[in-house]
Amino acid sequence: MSEVSVVAYFADDPTRTYQLIQWLPVLEVLHQQHPVGLVLRDPDSAEVVSARTDLPIRLAPTFPELTELYDAIDAKVVLYVNNSPANFQSLVDGRMLHAHVNHGESDKQSMASNNAKAYDRVFVAGEAAVQRHTAALMEFDASRLVRIGRPQLDLRSDAVLPPTERRTVLYAPTWEGDAVYNDYTSVEVLGRRIVDAVLAVPDTRLVYKPHPKVTTSLRASIHDAHRDILATVAQAQEDDPDAGHLAVVAGDILALMPACDAMITDVSSVGLDWLYLRNEKPIFLTDPHLDADKLRRDVPVSRCADVIDVDNVADLADLLASRLEVDEHHLARVAMRHHYFDDLQVGESTVRFVDAVGELVALRDRLMGVVPDAGAQPA
Repeated sequence: MSEVSVVAYFADDPTRTYQLIQWLPVLEVLHQQHPVGLVLRDPDSAEVVSARTDLPIRLAPTFPELTELYDAIDAKVVLYVNNSPANFQSLVDGRMLHAHVNHGESDKQSMASNNAKAYDRVFVAGEAAVQRHTAALMEFDASRLVRIGRPQLDLRSDAVLPPTERRTVLYAPTWEGDAVYNDYTSVEVLGRRIVDAVLAVPDTRLVYKPHPKVTTSLRASIHDAHRDILATVAQAQEDDPDAGHLAVVAGDILALMPACDAMITDVSSVGLDWLYLRNEKPIFLTDPHLDADKLRRDVPVSRCADVIDVDNVADLADLLASRLEVDEHHLARVAMRHHYFDDLQVGESTVRFVDAVGELVALRDRLMGVVPDAGAQPA
């Protein structure tokens, strides 16, 4: 690992390793031009990640071990996939440039926080993310923002759903977040009624794929609602074995999307993943807090989606059947995709990401005096 140019840093426990795992295929592409090493702080997380990649992994549980490791590898750029408090132990090193790449693009409030000011660069998807940061943060230097699209979505997963003649509807709720302000989950408020509505649409297959942290939630109401949904899906499949209804509680949600005809989701990254990959198919967005004005203002994708709340969920089956036949929001979604992801097509985000990291590698060398500044005048 002594030849590493770029470090991907991850400090959290295994329940959050999905944040790093989604980046691994992209980091493997980057590795072909700029050698990448993974630095983890938690032994259990390192075990989980090591089963997913051949990239070199080093473990540094303590701060002294981290500083010793950084001295030994002499890397140039550090990438961060979340805002873990332990990121600040890595940010102490002033000989490297630090870039936050996050683990998704969404309109959650946590996506634009003052943590962004700690990094030399913040990689974002496109114009929507730029506006999100400039609107939410005071005294923020927007020149730190680098628009790269969504490279994690460029490398397609193999389809995993069995083929069917039915229309497939994906219900993919998010989790409750770490704080009240970041709670967008529909599981406890709308989840069972959404599932019942999908099951009521003729000739339709339901796929339930919750956020990984829904399955481990410590909130009793979330846990109970999730278990109720699982039981409902299982019973529906038992009643109609040919339907193919199923719950998928582990694995990559991107591998489910190619076989789906519509998605119902919360304010989260997967809704925008759908917009990037499947904007020819309808999306339904939940409003569990019954605040339509705030949703329309803060979540632009809601303006090209049907919004589900406690007042209209009873009509969801009819609405879903209608949208599967006539997709009235398609053209609006095409325009909205540009708002979130500029004009990037699938495959181009990875190129932009690799180029952006390469520019940081070169900048770090110039700043450290490894190579002369191209703009410097001779003495």
